Amino acid sequence: MKLILDFFPILLFFGAYKLADIYVATGVLMAATVLQMAITYATERKLQTMQKATLVLILLFGTLTLVLHDDRFIKWKPTVLYGAMAIALAVALWGFRKNFLQTMLGAQLQLPQRIWTHLNIAWIGYCLFMSLINAYVALYFSTEAWVNFKLWGYAFPIVFLIAQGLYISPHLKSEDKPAA
Repeated sequence: MKLILDFFPILLFFGAYKLADIYVATGVLMAATVLQMAITYATERKLQTMQKATLVLILLFGTLTLVLHDDRFIKWKPTVLYGAMAIALAVALWGFRKNFLQTMLGAQLQLPQRIWTHLNIAWIGYCLFMSLINAYVALYFSTEAWVNFKLWGYAFPIVFLIAQGLYISPHLKSEDKPAA
């Protein structure tokens, strides 16, 4: 159910674009994201920092797109979001010696410290990659190609998350087996 909720705004955005144009799709994306966050808040009684940042950026870049009637703004939102995430993770890790992933997920996952560091570095690389590839598509391809990339580009996070799961699975500490 959570997976459906996560894809809900992008699917509606894609459908609205195909039925109308980028401006209608942007409005639909903004409304769907607000609804998505309201449902998330109603069920979980909180929003994660990433969810709040995504909501703010979609509303900010969406509003700029609609008010200025310029689709470049909505196309640059993912670049800004992923770039900011990469910078935040890198500054936290190398500047403040804090691992945000471990802070956020440490209660759910028991992993050795070096694995947490590897995961954090992998996320920095992934966010940089996603920021750069979105910027490239936004700059050098049509709006139609960018919208298609947004939908089919969801293969990147799925592959990344599967690879991450495969990487951490041997390092998970089970409550059933004694620690070495």
